[in-house]
Amino acid sequence: MSSVGIIAEYNPFHNGHLYHINKIKEKYPNDTIILIMSGNFTQRGDTSIIDKWKKTNIALKAGVDLIIELPYPFATQSADYFSYGAITLLEKLKVEKFVFGSESDNLEDIKCIASEQLSNPEFDNLVKIYSKLGKNYPTALSLALQDLTGKTIKEPNDLLAISYIKTIIKNNYKIEPIPIKRTNNYHNKDLETSISSATAIRNAIKEKIDIKNQVPNYVLPYLTNFHFIEDYFPLLKYKIITENDLSIYHTVDEGLDKVLKKEIISAKTYQEFIEKIKSKRYTYNKISRMLIHILCNFTKEKSKNFKDITYIRILGFNNKGRKYLNKIKKEVDLPIISKINKNKEEMLEYELETTKIYALSLTPEKQIELIESEYKNHIYQGGNKND
Repeated sequence: MSSVGIIAEYNPFHNGHLYHINKIKEKYPNDTIILIMSGNFTQRGDTSIIDKWKKTNIALKAGVDLIIELPYPFATQSADYFSYGAITLLEKLKVEKFVFGSESDNLEDIKCIASEQLSNPEFDNLVKIYSKLGKNYPTALSLALQDLTGKTIKEPNDLLAISYIKTIIKNNYKIEPIPIKRTNNYHNKDLETSISSATAIRNAIKEKIDIKNQVPNYVLPYLTNFHFIEDYFPLLKYKIITENDLSIYHTVDEGLDKVLKKEIISAKTYQEFIEKIKSKRYTYNKISRMLIHILCNFTKEKSKNFKDITYIRILGFNNKGRKYLNKIKKEVDLPIISKINKNKEEMLEYELETTKIYALSLTPEKQIELIESEYKNHIYQGGNKND
């Protein structure tokens, strides 16, 4: 039974994601589609606007066969850690092919750059030099790549693809990477055609603008009880003010803890707070990830302890996904689980802690319901878009 992997956040699921899945189905009609999905918090340091169980149901309706959760310690980190966690899960699940979105759709260039980055010791030195000159990490990375390879890669999905390929090369994984050209602008914050960026759709939802042309019709019923990062600002503000030592948190560099303490007092909103801290060195996304780590108590010690994937958590599957699991489960060297209460796995217990924090923006009744879902939820089974 052949398989193909996807890595996604679905924040929220939109027509571009459906295009991605349909292209995979066209090319590999008999393959089991396995999705590694971020849960309630995302790689850019944001909350998922709807919870992971809703996203799981949507993915099943869209034609995904098996959904696996990417744990928080990988889902909310920079590209290399994010990629390592997600690609490793695909490898552990014996997935043969991995299909990813790419602005350039040039796999050979991406492979060349990934190999250069891993093998050339001068690369890290150049990144450090550009960083000292005030360039943020993505820019320093792009400039170093251009110096060493003569190739320019600046777009976010291509940069993420480099991390995917590096993970595969470095760990000698057998999975085959396959690009699909992106059809929309990742950066565009305005609704365009029927295929618009997730950023534009989130902004439209905040502004109560109709998005029915940008998402499949079966997604609309799930767009309720939104979790916007701004809703957590009072909690974040309280924690920064009352915490004695902010430097214990992952990615809070020396000296930055004092800046956070100073600027939080006058900041009226989450966005204003980030603008006060943002600099050439600290990008918007880097600061956002740092604030999520503070909010979710993700310390430097936890980061050290959670370096490896230690379990495979199933969020949902259909009959095809179930059959695939039954076929490969004896070959998998990690525990395959669905509920938290059957395990005392440290990273899984921490996942529950982050869910409790994520639930705080809901009504008390909805908070309890979401938290209890971690213990009580049976694996979601489905389904297609016509169900």
